[in-house]
Amino acid sequence: MSGHAFHPSILREYDIRGVVGETLCADDAGAIGRAFGTIVARNGGTDVCVGRDGRLSSPELEAALVAGLQASGIDVVRVGLGPTPMLYYAVNKLQAGGGIMVTGSHNPPDHNGFKMMIGQKAFFGRDIVGLGELAQSGDYEQGAGSCRDDDIQPDYIDRLLQDFDGGAFNIAWDAGNGALGEVLTQVCARLPGRHDVLNGEIDGTFPNHHPDPTDTETLHQLRAHVLENDLDMGIAFDGDGDRIG
Repeated sequence: MSGHAFHPSILREYDIRGVVGETLCADDAGAIGRAFGTIVARNGGTDVCVGRDGRLSSPELEAALVAGLQASGIDVVRVGLGPTPMLYYAVNKLQAGGGIMVTGSHNPPDHNGFKMMIGQKAFFGRDIVGLGELAQSGDYEQGAGSCRDDDIQPDYIDRLLQDFDGGAFNIAWDAGNGALGEVLTQVCARLPGRHDVLNGEIDGTFPNHHPDPTDTETLHQLRAHVLENDLDMGIAFDGDGDRIG
């Protein structure tokens, strides 16, 4: 089988990431699925959980990724739209052979990418280099895997709250229109105290500000809300809910 060469800029230390339509496209997603599925199969795994963020390009990339995984004989469990930690939770709860999150993380709307784990371990560095080499060789496993949906979100929310024994604080939470929005809204509804969720609607264009809470320029709205309402604190999340500011 013929191999696939990725744009050299997208194979990074901790993820695969590029500009959609320029350095990253659906063909790349399909090749990632074929190569990662092969790696999982040769590691003794049979299934992979797949999640996605709310970017406009994520559904197309997810579909190509899933097709690639299935073509390598991997059974796919789609856990749907949500934050990256929810995908990690799904892999561990279901004891899957691996997991892939389609996400551009804290980057601009026209960026997207893939965060991966093999078994319950991170997939990074030399693992990603190896995936690129495997894709280029075209030495894939062959098969016809299945695909099913699993709404893991209610279980994930329950687990987030399971060990909570904190007090009743007054907090503003900025979801940044990222993939965490629905989960955060439901979690806050079950916490004691006052909890104001800003930008909770998932919108892959990020209309209110750039989805990177480590950039202080993105925190003006949150800071103003905390001061105007005399709240205890404000917490902001990035586009896939795995970094805060």
